[in-house]
Amino acid sequence: MTMSMFTCKPTHPFLQIQAGNSRLSSRLRPSKDKVVVVMGATGTGKSKLSVDLATQFNGEVVNADKMQVYEGLDVITNKITAEESCGVPHHLLGIKHPSADFTCTDFSNMASSTVASIIDQKKLPIIAGGSNSYIEFLIDNEAAGFRSKYDCCYLWVDVSMTVLHQIISDRADRMVEKGMVDEARQMFSPNADYSTGIRRAIGVPEFDYYFRLEPHVNEETRAKLLQEAIYEVKINSCKLACRQQDKILRLMHDKGWDIQRLDATDAFLKYGKESNKAWKELVLKPSKAIVSQFLKSSDPKLHNNGTTLKAMVTSTR
Repeated sequence: MTMSMFTCKPTHPFLQIQAGNSRLSSRLRPSKDKVVVVMGATGTGKSKLSVDLATQFNGEVVNADKMQVYEGLDVITNKITAEESCGVPHHLLGIKHPSADFTCTDFSNMASSTVASIIDQKKLPIIAGGSNSYIEFLIDNEAAGFRSKYDCCYLWVDVSMTVLHQIISDRADRMVEKGMVDEARQMFSPNADYSTGIRRAIGVPEFDYYFRLEPHVNEETRAKLLQEAIYEVKINSCKLACRQQDKILRLMHDKGWDIQRLDATDAFLKYGKESNKAWKELVLKPSKAIVSQFLKSSDPKLHNNGTTLKAMVTSTR
């Protein structure tokens, strides 16, 4: 369903009594434009939810993953595929040279411009990604003035860390099947700098030792070194997930961001149709209810507690 409210910006008239007479005059106060932000640790389904919401609310996605902004390494950086995107336009995806620097300021400038362009087209910007430092800088950087221009609805797709670690491990195995090792080999150089550009991505530096020794050891040793490298990818990805979760909690508790948590754990514990059913019930349905209410409301503060959220979701059933 496409939200008809995108045809014009809602306004809210109020009456003002002028001093010295009883004459009434009306004045229009335009509300801010709306932006949805989808957050979460790696592997929790942020991309899937952003596409689901963009399809529902006539939106376009702005990538907020600091490794996916670079060209190449589509498997290692887990870029969304054309099939997965379901025709939804994605911005800031694969736009930078692999060795280029891309700072928080760079992201803020490009994301701000992209959000404005999407709104000009009467569409809903959906910022989605796991690089919370990018998102925080974009929204809280006073120089950019993002908060003065937009009201934001924050959605957090969360998965139990125990379950998520297994998801990450299984995903790494699938990435190997899709060609992760060959992608990493293309980036290998004896003098490689793993502190800049796309070489910082998890799945690149972990294979350095393997590639260095690969030509000089027997098949059994090569196999062992390869498994050790893959295991390191899994461990570092799990560590990243923990940092991402901690950052979201800090934004909530220390900075007061009104972030709506959606527990997707059960959707990942099930398989096939049951998994899809759980995703729709536990993640998509409440997300659609939250965003729908957010788009209708002129109040940037949205559902501050679980009771309110639960009541709203129940009312949609």
